[in-house]
Amino acid sequence: MSLSLPTPLVSVAWLAEHLGHEALRIVDASWYLPTMGRNGRREFDAAHIPGAIFGDLEQLADEQAPYPHTMPAPDVLAGRLGALGIGDGHAVVVYDASGQNFSAPRLWWMLRTMGHAPVAVLDGGLPAWQRAGHAVTADVHTYPPATFTSHFDASRWRDLDEMRATVAGGAEQVVDARSAGRFTGAEAEPRAGVRGGHMPGATNVHYARLVDADGMLKSPDELRATFDAAGLDLEAPIAASCGTGITACAVLLGLDVAGARRTALYDGSWTEWGSQTDTPVEKDA
Repeated sequence: MSLSLPTPLVSVAWLAEHLGHEALRIVDASWYLPTMGRNGRREFDAAHIPGAIFGDLEQLADEQAPYPHTMPAPDVLAGRLGALGIGDGHAVVVYDASGQNFSAPRLWWMLRTMGHAPVAVLDGGLPAWQRAGHAVTADVHTYPPATFTSHFDASRWRDLDEMRATVAGGAEQVVDARSAGRFTGAEAEPRAGVRGGHMPGATNVHYARLVDADGMLKSPDELRATFDAAGLDLEAPIAASCGTGITACAVLLGLDVAGARRTALYDGSWTEWGSQTDTPVEKDA
């Protein structure tokens, strides 16, 4: 039995109405930086939306890659998604507990890049669910294994060589989701050996600027105004970057809602770029 899913966002009301649908898969993709003092898995074990499973972004990454959270080979990722019970006919709702769309959009982007169209982020995440008075649970839930077929869309993904060409030739706009301090180089990078600053020509749109005080994504008009103020042309190609490819996906979500359709993620992001010895780096500090 199929389920029509609004994308790329669903409301708490929509999810509450469809909770328990046999074609629905709910995934908590909460992940936090070590400096935040939070643990997504432990918080999930204590309280999550009924029927949700935990989508561990560390386990859905290429563990052999030199940089964090690198997307694994499509066939490997397809197998891991299928083992979680996410299959070709399922509508997937992803959320996190950050109140800022910190990590859920990463799994949204991964599924979209794998060619899975029926996937959406829960607007406001777990905090919005709880504010609306809906129950949470600590009960363990599993979905039976499913078949996930990869239809990898390379147009949504950028590697180091492609970004070198972009920076050298200006074929795409580059938006950086890190904090202003890290973007300018005034704030040190959290990982040893990674230079501070940004790619030449990049513009900075911190992911947290895209949500309101309640953690709800801003309206399409507000998002367009934010991107316009940053100098981004939503009709032209845009590649997004951040620290390790997590929060850049929150910017990609905002761009999607704002109407941009030619977007991609630089998966290695600043951890890869800033670790090289020959990549150009600019500082504003």
